[in-house]
Amino acid sequence: MDYIKIQENGINIVFGITEKNQLKLLHFSKADFNESDICKFGPECKQEDLGRKQQFIEEAFQLVQVSLSGYNRPYEKHGNKHIVTAPGYMLTYAGMDDEVNETGRKLTIYQEDKEVTHVCVETVMQFYNGTSMVRMYSTVKNEGDEIQTLEYISSFCYTGIEKEGNGNSDSKMRVRVPYNGWQKEMSVKDYSFGDVGLAQTQPGVYQRTSQVFEVTNTGNWSTKKYLPFGYIENKEAHTSLFWQIEHNGSWHYEISDQNTHFYVCVSGPTEVQSHWFKQLAKGESFTSVPVAVGVANDCYEEALGQLTGYRRQIRRPNKDNENLPVIFNDYMNCLFGDPTTEKELPLIDAAAECGCEYYVIDAGWYAPGEWWDSVGEWQECLERFPGGIREVTDYIRKKGMIPGVWLELEVMGINCEKAKQVPDDWFFVRHGKKVYDRSRYQLDFRNPQVIEHVNEVIERVVNDYGVGYIKMDYNIEPGIGTEINSDSVGQGLLEHEKAYLDWLDNVFKKYPDLVIENCSSGGLRIDYALLSRYSIQSTSDQEDYRNYSTIAANSATGVTPEQAAVWSYPMRQGNKEEVIYNMINAMLLRIHQSGHLAELPDDRLSLVKEGIACYKNIRSDIKTAIPFLPLDIADNEDMWVCSGLKLKDKAYLAVWKRQMEGKNNKRRNMRGDACSETTLSIPLGTLPFANDDIKANCIYPVNEPVDYDVKDNILTVIFDKPVMARLFKLW
Repeated sequence: MDYIKIQENGINIVFGITEKNQLKLLHFSKADFNESDICKFGPECKQEDLGRKQQFIEEAFQLVQVSLSGYNRPYEKHGNKHIVTAPGYMLTYAGMDDEVNETGRKLTIYQEDKEVTHVCVETVMQFYNGTSMVRMYSTVKNEGDEIQTLEYISSFCYTGIEKEGNGNSDSKMRVRVPYNGWQKEMSVKDYSFGDVGLAQTQPGVYQRTSQVFEVTNTGNWSTKKYLPFGYIENKEAHTSLFWQIEHNGSWHYEISDQNTHFYVCVSGPTEVQSHWFKQLAKGESFTSVPVAVGVANDCYEEALGQLTGYRRQIRRPNKDNENLPVIFNDYMNCLFGDPTTEKELPLIDAAAECGCEYYVIDAGWYAPGEWWDSVGEWQECLERFPGGIREVTDYIRKKGMIPGVWLELEVMGINCEKAKQVPDDWFFVRHGKKVYDRSRYQLDFRNPQVIEHVNEVIERVVNDYGVGYIKMDYNIEPGIGTEINSDSVGQGLLEHEKAYLDWLDNVFKKYPDLVIENCSSGGLRIDYALLSRYSIQSTSDQEDYRNYSTIAANSATGVTPEQAAVWSYPMRQGNKEEVIYNMINAMLLRIHQSGHLAELPDDRLSLVKEGIACYKNIRSDIKTAIPFLPLDIADNEDMWVCSGLKLKDKAYLAVWKRQMEGKNNKRRNMRGDACSETTLSIPLGTLPFANDDIKANCIYPVNEPVDYDVKDNILTVIFDKPVMARLFKLW
């Protein structure tokens, strides 16, 4: 076998070219390649076993899995695994281009099947300077005369994820699952392979399980159950492999076994999971969704650091992520979708007094009374704003802030008058009927008339209402897709999602200074198809500030800190520690201030002002810092939560303590450091400036006492109240 070895940005990649001229991805790791890792048959390896090596390599290690309808898959795959695909296993190597562009090195790999299906496959691997990550996608093209039906195509497929090291996978392999959900975003869990049904049998024995560990989304809420992110680590080899699926709809990844190895396959929509297929006539092609893949040591914090740097590179350049302005929004634990001029004016005064720089009028500004099922036209409501909404937005600008409004442009309510007048092809349709969800219809952005409609709304709110910020919400799940003008409902959904991204690109091109927040019932579309365009992401609709600390602490799994909007909503009936906790939830990310600020007593309002002032002093560091997780991931049941941001010469660390009725209140510390109901010891040794003389200072709040000490690269804090939080600077 001939090898092609690629070493770039700390990633070691090895391709093999077989005697049959087939390309195999044999290695993708931080570790060096060891040929003997490819086939291991245990300590009593027999000579005849070596002959199986060629068979194993022939059956597995495909760079791309491609499945077309009507072709045999001769090797055993067991169940719904996306391996041994046809023509995936038949592709032969046709060459490689190796070039360098402004982003970094770029490989373009060509494969083809000239004998049976007459398709060719082109795989792009784009490296990014300064990160150990590569973005991958593949394009399959039909060069034959017969129509081909594409059922599956991978964006990343790698066999041998466990191969480094001598121990079996049960002892050395871990997988982290990024659960997501309404008010429970960013809930990361750590499992062994055995915990998720992937226990290894005897090392070297040919495994034939039908068990597949699947993480899948089907529908238009891209992160309603999981984030589109995966992380595997090998504790023996001290390596990790991680990936991010950059798609705003249906996606899938799976981990299972093949030929004594474990593999991972990552893709967009599939026929089995997503009701998706695409027909390709002669000359037609299809490109898979992009997937970014990275390598690191077996350290989750290090992986998130690489991912954060990569996300910053692929994001649309914008002033919002440079300046990190403070945003007030009138919704959460405040007006809750019932705005009026009378209610807004005192809030505007209070927000300006506290130092907010944007002021957003949330839901309800467009209709009187109950408005849920009538949305869709987005005209100002004079019953709520007798002098017009422009009177209020002008007042916001007079107070030195930029006004914003809430929109949900992708839907129309079933009682919207315009929805009753337009044809069905404005909407998703299945089985000949418009698709309903929560008394809403889903607009189809492939329809040019829909684009005209939403463009008119944007023009009106920006030019007529004087808006510079839009909170773009999305509160339905229209399911598997639409049957109109599409081979499959899944393909209809995919085409709609691409059309939505194209529309969004055009909006930012026309209004480059407009800030648009990505919101989907909080964080149910946290994906980098959208976040490479949107500058800011709503992380949650969590209404209990104590639960929000977990979301804030784990937020780097889903989004860069300067894009992660976190609510801070001091309660009417609260105390100083409640205000402090609320503020610290947001102060290392993006502040989404809310709450009835005009009704807070002076001592509690002063803590809001102090928090915002402190944030403005440190926000220039936030946009370049990377995650710091001295206690590893946070859990919803943890009493103690801790996370921060680090730079070369300093770091910021948020520490929370919560004792809540009805919770286990685990005094958990995953790294085994000292922890009790009042005291927490936090290791600082991974900081780039760690030494015997690390200094710490509580920078918020300044005048509320707290006991802490730093010694031997450990910060020890004593929180003597049931609910407390403090923000520290380390240097």
